[in-house]
Amino acid sequence: MTKTILTVAVTGNQTTLAQHPRLPCTPEEIAEACISSEKAGAAIAHIHVRYPDGAPSMELEHYSEVVDRIRDAGSQILINLTTGPGGRFTPSKDDPKVAAPGSTLTHPMRRVEHIVALKPDICTLDLNTMWSGNSAVINPPESLKVMAEAMREAGSKPELEVFDSGDIHLAHALLEQGVLDAPPLFQIVTGIRYGFSCTTQTMAYARSLLPDRAQWAAFGVGRMMYPMLAQAFILGGHVRIGLEDGVKLDRDTLAPSNAALVEKAKRIVNDLGGELASPKEARTILGLGG
Repeated sequence: MTKTILTVAVTGNQTTLAQHPRLPCTPEEIAEACISSEKAGAAIAHIHVRYPDGAPSMELEHYSEVVDRIRDAGSQILINLTTGPGGRFTPSKDDPKVAAPGSTLTHPMRRVEHIVALKPDICTLDLNTMWSGNSAVINPPESLKVMAEAMREAGSKPELEVFDSGDIHLAHALLEQGVLDAPPLFQIVTGIRYGFSCTTQTMAYARSLLPDRAQWAAFGVGRMMYPMLAQAFILGGHVRIGLEDGVKLDRDTLAPSNAALVEKAKRIVNDLGGELASPKEARTILGLGG
């Protein structure tokens, strides 16, 4: 049995300080969450950045400080930087073609500025165009091509985040066009409204659509975080956990840290007969250099 790679998603951009008062927000807090999660069993850190007040950030200086702190500490955890921010459009009620407050839609090269500068091991490439809250997340294929080329030049492996079946069909097209390199790495997202639901049938269906030789992981959000982690492992995938996806250690207990979530995820994988990969082993499994 191939070892299972566990990704820790330490903060995201949707979880709030009201939901978890110890949510990592400063670069120091985010880096420490990644380092302590590695010690608990995580092989990959999926990183968003924040302003100190918890607001989502796209600032290069924030990403740079987080990455420098992780590397300076001697951590071997694989660094996976998000490129999701910058794709959201909120239509104005009076004139829907005009962006309302909350819109972040920007040029695709702005969304990968930190990838070009920092050259992480992995970076996300969201393939979804879908409704999200009161906004539309928009990822045009032409923008994806620009971002994918920048990732290729930086030497960073795209992690293809897919939220519905159409996203996987788009991935097939981008692979056929040579925009993406094979074998690809997928992250199947379940539990986002209007996307893949958190069910066994849905995850099995999503897995069945993946290209041959694809590496893949999956996760669920909120209370379905643990059931879908187990489901991903059972179906042969890698797994993800973290305060980006859910804030509870169990039904009644707020998770004290990302590391505590990783420790529970490790127990689940071990109890099901699996074993977590180290960062070095994860690098080999994913075919990453260095």
